[in-house]
Amino acid sequence: MSAASMFRTVMGDDFDRLHPRLRRRFSVGLAGGEACTGRGVMHRIWHGPAFVRPFLALGTTRNILVPEAGRNVPFVIENVPYADTFGRETVSFVRTFDLPGRSRRFDAQMVLSPKGDRILDYLGTHQHLASELHFAAEPDGSLLIRSGEHRFREGPVDIRVPELVGATAEVRESYDDAAGRFRIRVRVVNRYFGPLFGYEGSFTASYASVRGRGVRAGLRPVREEARA
Repeated sequence: MSAASMFRTVMGDDFDRLHPRLRRRFSVGLAGGEACTGRGVMHRIWHGPAFVRPFLALGTTRNILVPEAGRNVPFVIENVPYADTFGRETVSFVRTFDLPGRSRRFDAQMVLSPKGDRILDYLGTHQHLASELHFAAEPDGSLLIRSGEHRFREGPVDIRVPELVGATAEVRESYDDAAGRFRIRVRVVNRYFGPLFGYEGSFTASYASVRGRGVRAGLRPVREEARA
């Protein structure tokens, strides 16, 4: 199953250096026909200076980022493989945060390029923002994901997001053997303004077959971008 996942494809031998539980989790793919659902708690959701909050709030209209801060927030992450409109293997990374008074979603879809040499992360409900992801296994078996160049895509428009308004995301995911839980830490940083947004928490994972069941309603984006 793991040999066919997009994550193994782009990481190569580095994939085998991941903790066994991470290898299982990132073996989600069309060939295996299995989805992974994580349920846990974000021990901390934070954001940077006050001036970034309007931008975070704007992002929520397309399920991008979370404007509220909080502690001990229950959350669910849904990783479901499917073939998108253009036939490309895709894995959803849809996070739902159960914040006081309302829930927030942070949607992303990881798409394998037609050549199978890279993964693009499309953010939000309309896939207007895309960034190339770089995966690496750390010495302790954890997974480090860094975002590369960000691009805005809509119709004929395909432009690089300037560094002044763009940001770099860094995701670290590990498995805590003693606690029996996955741990995740995310930081989004702007080169000029510093840390903008992030969260850290822990969760357990369960797996289920998606063969014959497909993707639940509302999980896929409203619009899918053809360029990869």
